[in-house]
Amino acid sequence: MKNNDKGTTQYTRLEESTVITGDIKTESDIRIDGKLEGVIETSRKLIIGKGGSVNGKVVCQNADIEGKLVGEITVKDTLSLKASGEIEGEISLGKLVVEAGAVFNATCKMGNGAMNASKRKSPKAKFAELYETA
Repeated sequence: MKNNDKGTTQYTRLEESTVITGDIKTESDIRIDGKLEGVIETSRKLIIGKGGSVNGKVVCQNADIEGKLVGEITVKDTLSLKASGEIEGEISLGKLVVEAGAVFNATCKMGNGAMNASKRKSPKAKFAELYETA
């Protein structure tokens, strides 16, 4: 969310009754209280409210998840999974905050190198190298 010239907070919002199948790309914060199936990309913050759900691919700077998120998720900085939140899928992120009661069923690549994880060797390959040198 950001302040405009009048000091009020602005963000893009999908209301509870909204259902979208398709892609969204925005340069502002976005809050989803409805349902989205597709791709969502923002250079700012994604908020999924308690009744909201996203099924697809997500790319954002930060995320607060109170609802459900399923898919391929890239959060460049911090993902906060609230107690009512649920995540399933493959996640790459900088930092992860999980509240008690949240559901987290995902593979996770975390830290500064998460965005370049494909360039790293798998644990199996690292083990093979160690075994060969012993």
